[in-house]
Amino acid sequence: MSLTREQMLAEMGITPIWRSREAASDLPATETPATAFEPPVAAVPVIAAPPAASVAVDTLNWPELTARVAACKACPLCEQRKQAVLGVGDLDPDWLFVGEGPGAEEDVKGEPFVGQAGKLLDNMLAALDLARSNKVYIGNAVKCRPPGNRTPEAAEMAACRPYLERQIALLRPKVIVLLGKAAVHSLLHDDKSLASLRGRRFEYQGIPVVVTYHPAYLLRNLPEKAKAWEDLLFARRCLREAAAAGSQLPL
Repeated sequence: MSLTREQMLAEMGITPIWRSREAASDLPATETPATAFEPPVAAVPVIAAPPAASVAVDTLNWPELTARVAACKACPLCEQRKQAVLGVGDLDPDWLFVGEGPGAEEDVKGEPFVGQAGKLLDNMLAALDLARSNKVYIGNAVKCRPPGNRTPEAAEMAACRPYLERQIALLRPKVIVLLGKAAVHSLLHDDKSLASLRGRRFEYQGIPVVVTYHPAYLLRNLPEKAKAWEDLLFARRCLREAAAAGSQLPL
């Protein structure tokens, strides 16, 4: 059996075999040259999209805000959460209720106020002929559960404040009810006692704001429920007064 030159060189261990491009082009289609020089191909530049975090929070729509909060790592609370809890309810509400932060059950279910405090809040809403799915939206000052359900720290509330502010801008509620001291600190930047802030009408971006106790506090201090009911009635008056004033504005 006669061997080709290439086969003979391969048998002697003389490889690789270099060929000019012209010689390689003469090979049959089924035969591949051992080595052929090819000029490098210029790389196509890839332009990366800007990271989502580079977009200002105050420009986000609802889907974008939801995604940003879900992926947020602005403070250490993200390290132990099961999920971030943005809020729940009507996206065209009259009422906005703001609590402190998710608890253990909220962290699991992804919805604020689903435990015993949530049941009490639902009962309070029902007494006003309201429901969280009808003209009511419920959120929190922070979107991730503080360890041990502790009160959120100032730095944690500051990290989440842009999200709360964007929620308010998108929701445009007619009245805001702050549930507990953390919510008051987050939105009004006021550290006075709740007792001194109750019964007073505050404003945020022209929206009436009313302060009352957090439902979890009311579960531990049952006599204070009557005061919280007074606060809700006061909030309803503020809402009606604001609506009446708006209807009297010249067109």
